[in-house]
Amino acid sequence: MKQNIIDMLKGFLPFCLVTLLPFGAAAQSGYPITQVPFTAVKVTPGTFWGDRIKAAREVTIPLAFSKCESEHRYKNFEMAAYTLQHPGHAGLETAAWDVSKFMGFSFDDTDVYKTIEGASYVLQTFPDEQLKQYIDSVLDVVGAAQEPDGYLYTARTINPRHPHGWSGQKRWEVEEILSHELYNLGHMVDAACAHYQATGSDKFLNIAKRYADCVIREVGPNPGQACVVPGHQIAEMALARLYVLTGERKYLDEAKFLLDYRGKTARHDIYSQSDKPVVEQTEAWGHAVRAGYMYAGMADVAALTGDSAYIKAIDKISENIISRKYYITGGVGARHEGEAFGADYELPNLTAYNETCAAISMVYLFHRMFLLHGDSKYIDCMERTLYNGVISGMSVDGGRFFYPNPLSANGSYMFNADNTNTRQPWFGCACCPSNLCRFIPSFPGYMYAVKDRRLYVNLFAGNTATIQVGGKDVELEQTTNYPWDGDVTIRVLKNKAKEFDMAIRLPGWLKEPVPSDLYRYVNGEDGVAEVLVNGEKTDGRMEQGYMVISRKWKKGDVITLRLPMAVRTVEANQRVAADRGRQAVVRGPLVYCVEGADHPDINIFRLILSGYPQYEVEESLDPVNVKRVIYANGQVLDYTGGGKHQLRDYHIRLIPYYAWNHRGAGTMDVWLTHDITALGR
Repeated sequence: MKQNIIDMLKGFLPFCLVTLLPFGAAAQSGYPITQVPFTAVKVTPGTFWGDRIKAAREVTIPLAFSKCESEHRYKNFEMAAYTLQHPGHAGLETAAWDVSKFMGFSFDDTDVYKTIEGASYVLQTFPDEQLKQYIDSVLDVVGAAQEPDGYLYTARTINPRHPHGWSGQKRWEVEEILSHELYNLGHMVDAACAHYQATGSDKFLNIAKRYADCVIREVGPNPGQACVVPGHQIAEMALARLYVLTGERKYLDEAKFLLDYRGKTARHDIYSQSDKPVVEQTEAWGHAVRAGYMYAGMADVAALTGDSAYIKAIDKISENIISRKYYITGGVGARHEGEAFGADYELPNLTAYNETCAAISMVYLFHRMFLLHGDSKYIDCMERTLYNGVISGMSVDGGRFFYPNPLSANGSYMFNADNTNTRQPWFGCACCPSNLCRFIPSFPGYMYAVKDRRLYVNLFAGNTATIQVGGKDVELEQTTNYPWDGDVTIRVLKNKAKEFDMAIRLPGWLKEPVPSDLYRYVNGEDGVAEVLVNGEKTDGRMEQGYMVISRKWKKGDVITLRLPMAVRTVEANQRVAADRGRQAVVRGPLVYCVEGADHPDINIFRLILSGYPQYEVEESLDPVNVKRVIYANGQVLDYTGGGKHQLRDYHIRLIPYYAWNHRGAGTMDVWLTHDITALGR
């Protein structure tokens, strides 16, 4: 494990698909609508998302693997394996084997799992034998740390006499508080499923199944079992995924137990969403990442079991988020304390937490809500979160990261461990970088979906895809410069399904910022999309935000979507105290911001957006992959001395929110003053 990982992972083979091997009798997804898997879609290099996947492949994933070496992650597994091979060895009583001294967190194992997951998604798109062999070598190290009954948790196995301080003296003893044993399981299972889907190898899958089987034996409501639920959720959605992949009902049953018993075990608090049973919960509260993962797991169980109480609960919770606790950037988690959701309409900007992992959890939730209900409003929210709340967490080059993602930065408010507000090369608690490492390459799996003989086009990005519609192959090619421009071309390359519905999402941002009264446009007319088939207007019909076109599609048919990309001004609901007297600027799915680096001669917090703003969209060749910047007319409040101020006209430059802080620490603001009485508030 002493190789130079970054050098080794360079030089991937050309872009092509891997043929998957069958695995048993896989169950149906349970959802009325079926996700088209990442294995079926190839994102085009050089496009907006192609560049992000490239950055993950060339920078983020190699960096994460190198950190697994330098930060003792692999060593943890090696030490656990040594203890299994030499039980009771003399080193267990020495300082060198005091787990709390070298293991930062009890969930450090998940950095390895998440990095393998991201690399597996990349392998599907960019097959590389050297990378595959490297992952296999890591899996040898991981597998050697697995106890005979399947338990795999190095924080305890390294030194059972003196485990990590968060682990407790016995298995599951403090699972609901700090041990993260089930959290580790969740990330392991997710990674193993992705690795199997991408490579056809069941090497990792078998390791994960053995740990899952151990959990099923030991954690449950029966005599002799530990009746606990996850302190940090994610195992619920991972076990549901394992059920779908393998068809083994026991995994779904365990996922449902972990949800059913929440609020019924020893722990009762809002922080961990354990104050009441999940079916009685109606709003998002507590730690935002834990919550988002749990809500996604609830949607999975609702779909797979048909439990109507789960569906009602997750509908109410999702509505609460979208209508009262959702930032314009698609982020969630207003409070630093507890990394938590705030109260209704509590959406501060400077002190917003908006953890990157929480944004990723919202993508999981919104996508599942779409699969349940078929309503494009959930994809609208997912898209907003993707283009703003998620990718803001990673620099364009893939090598620096944000943990929180505030909507304002004054250059002195400190939200990083080094007392700065600049992007970091890594974190001691590395959940966000490693989560981005696994999430960004999975983007292709969110683009399309299928229901019976209907194919949903949900997201717009250059790609080619082979999709099963009615059991028959349909090949599509999508060409677009989205989100910079609104023209999208979808070409039918092959169609063995003959007649079927093509359901093309007309983005909700054409009419409203989000599908609630939390935000509204205050300028311009609602955008009207144009959809053409072979150059002619279509007679399609609108259903739940989709233009549905029914026809017998032929090879060479071309669907053209034209989306007006006007710059729009947004106001928040007056109940959002932090945004009163302020406005935000958006274009298409992108939220824009003002950054101090573009206005070195002024204090950006003294800017005032014109009451009748005129916008100019210009091409940009700056180094952070921003192809469109916006200029707006406004004013700045200058101090002239003697206690006097004056307003002067000022040309305001705005860049996409995700691109801020690529020029070092500095000031930034999303919500600009338009009412002078709001200055300084």
